[in-house]
Amino acid sequence: MDSIKCQALLLAIQYGSLTAAGKELGYTQSGITRMIRSLEKEIGFPLLVRNKQGVRPSANGQQMVPVFQDVVRASQKVVDLGAAIQGVLAGVLNIGSYYSVAAAWLPKILSRFQAQYPKVEIHLLEGTNQELAQWLNEKAVDCCLSAKPGPEVAYDWIPLKDDELVVWLPPDHPWAADEEIPIERLNGAPFIIPLPDHDTDIDRFLAAQQVKPDIRFTTTDPYTAYCMVEEGLGISLNNRLTTEKWAGRVVLRPMAPAQHISLGIAVPDIQELSPAAGKFIAQVWQTVNGAPA
Repeated sequence: MDSIKCQALLLAIQYGSLTAAGKELGYTQSGITRMIRSLEKEIGFPLLVRNKQGVRPSANGQQMVPVFQDVVRASQKVVDLGAAIQGVLAGVLNIGSYYSVAAAWLPKILSRFQAQYPKVEIHLLEGTNQELAQWLNEKAVDCCLSAKPGPEVAYDWIPLKDDELVVWLPPDHPWAADEEIPIERLNGAPFIIPLPDHDTDIDRFLAAQQVKPDIRFTTTDPYTAYCMVEEGLGISLNNRLTTEKWAGRVVLRPMAPAQHISLGIAVPDIQELSPAAGKFIAQVWQTVNGAPA
């Protein structure tokens, strides 16, 4: 089975578009269409459902996705190992990352890694904890930089550091004069929540502490929530790393008792790491902690 055809199909499913899949691989839409039709002929049934909105996997095609992912991974391992034997680190890495980690850590990590290993191609997928868990279970990523996944995910975990959850307050909010905010005070408070019901750090905190703020606004972007807090539309909370590089008048206050989340690297199976993934994880550790892994 041709790994390029399998990769074309997986990208078409990921983007919902044959054109986008072709752009990723450097083929025309007609070229991608021919590949997928050839694969469908080889398999014996349709793999995609096509409509005006784009493409999606057929029921049978969805069942075949893990097999196609295995084919692509196996093909990439051959390339990676061959390059490693020759003393040249090369390959393709698919890195999942939570939004705040991507913004705060990854630019420096990627800059250092690419300087050392310019032949490694990196694809970055940003998502919520919910999306990262799905990618880990599907082995669609080599590793994820994120909060520690839940028990429903199969993974190996490399801890990096703990990050504090802090309350976001408008600059003139009465609580801004307090050094810390008791957790119970959040009950009934006008609240802005980014990405609700996506297993975010906020979702996990509210559920674990059984806190029920008065949710006035929802948004898909944490920075939008930050700006709304700045304008006095409510309060919010997030991990401190999220706001590390944001300039604004939002006041950050720790909670009492203090709340932390574990940030680290989740790997589908550490025994199956490619040489490039192993070097990338070592670079992450060194950049974040300032010491070799």
